[in-house]
Amino acid sequence: MTGKTVVPLPVMAVGEYLLNAFLPMRCPCCDRGVASGLGLCGTCWQQIRFLERPWCQRMGTPFTHDVGENALSPRAIADPPEFDRLRAVAFYSGPAKDLVLALKFARRRELAEAMGIWMARSGNEFLGDSLVIPVPLHWTRLWQRRFNQAADLARVAADISGAEYAPFVLKRTKRTQQQVGLPAKERIRNVRRAFQVPGDQLQKLAGRRVVLVDDVYTTGSTISACTKVLKSAGAGTVDVLTFALADPANHEDVDRPD
Repeated sequence: MTGKTVVPLPVMAVGEYLLNAFLPMRCPCCDRGVASGLGLCGTCWQQIRFLERPWCQRMGTPFTHDVGENALSPRAIADPPEFDRLRAVAFYSGPAKDLVLALKFARRRELAEAMGIWMARSGNEFLGDSLVIPVPLHWTRLWQRRFNQAADLARVAADISGAEYAPFVLKRTKRTQQQVGLPAKERIRNVRRAFQVPGDQLQKLAGRRVVLVDDVYTTGSTISACTKVLKSAGAGTVDVLTFALADPANHEDVDRPD
């Protein structure tokens, strides 16, 4: 026993509500005062690099000009992803990166509400009647962290869109090394055979349109491993929805902890 008290989620939610009610409301990125406890200040809002059309139909990365409906980026053509489509709210830089890190490492779980709402808007073309599945943590890491940020985001996006939230369809069976700092081939090897669909979830998955949710898409090795498992287990299609997307033109965006 470590002597630490594990606070149940409902109690934690009440505590967060009380803190937000009585403490001054601050921008989660720069700590300036804001009108809403889940809002950004005007300066940080303007610095977010939102992803907007026209974009690559597969990767969701924006084009500099309109190149026609269903156009694909050179990246999607040269190295087609395992998933069908990816959509994200913003590039993984500036305030958007700050939000991801605050949610994951500063335990700012109240941020998942606004982030999940933005994600539901970005993924509205495929959420609908889909099965919304968060990228799972291994149980040991979940025990250490006490929550899965991808699950928090997926729950909100599913609730907003009316989709079915399905957190138990995909399971991480191997505790993987953190991906940060690993070369591309090592990242792929690291997550190989790390996921599975439990037998009692196969019927739920069969033929369904799946939306796989994570906080950020970087090199794609984890998402690719999850997608392969889901499709081999019977998923009809697998789309991906994240809050942030690493800019392929900015290599500093690529490394991030699992």
